[in-house]
Amino acid sequence: MQSELAKQRNFDQVSSDVGSKLDAAPESITKEDAQAVHRAQTRFEGQQPPSGSISSVAQHQAAVNEGATGSSASGTTTASSGIGGAPLDPTTQSQMDRQANYQDAASKVGGKLVNEPGNVTKEEADLLHSREQRAFGVTEKGGLASQAQHQVAENEGATSTLSNAMPSDPTMQSQMDRQANYEDAAAKVGSKLTNDPGNITKEDADLLHSREHRALGHTEKGGLAAQAQHQVAENTKP
Repeated sequence: MQSELAKQRNFDQVSSDVGSKLDAAPESITKEDAQAVHRAQTRFEGQQPPSGSISSVAQHQAAVNEGATGSSASGTTTASSGIGGAPLDPTTQSQMDRQANYQDAASKVGGKLVNEPGNVTKEEADLLHSREQRAFGVTEKGGLASQAQHQVAENEGATSTLSNAMPSDPTMQSQMDRQANYEDAAAKVGSKLTNDPGNITKEDADLLHSREHRALGHTEKGGLAAQAQHQVAENTKP
């Protein structure tokens, strides 16, 4: 039986490989890729991966790719076909469309949050929030949409305006400060994980873990802090 660490390492490796393909060449995602990451995530988390996870994104992309292949071969449009060319149930197709719309918005806004956060607009944050709600039925606390909305508030000076106009509720202000501190650490450590994982330090991982727990009340299994701690373990191997 695999240990928890082995399961995590396997999921980290598979999700990293599939995530790279999703970013660089989504048209190359195969049914086998989707099955591999789904299997690894299920074993690691002990439950079926949720909507919006890398498993569901990979499965959707694989279905799109196989549909496109069928369309190319037959010369006909197969937008309503699933894996293997089988017709999709209208409800499934509608859900896939909503998830595809969310992923499109998430990719664009997520890129701006990392590379030019000062240019994230209220319209972009509202669009992302709307598409996340439509795709998954909820908006995740501390998720990409809430990060975008917080960034917009900073960009528009809403936080400073509010604090200057009237005293902030101490509890509310404290939570906002914890959230801002976590997002600052997540942006820096997340960037290092993507671009320079070999230089992730124990201090980076511990700081992110602490701020995530203070901001959200828990640390997410398989989340950014867990990934950073795993990377530190890899970096410090003899």
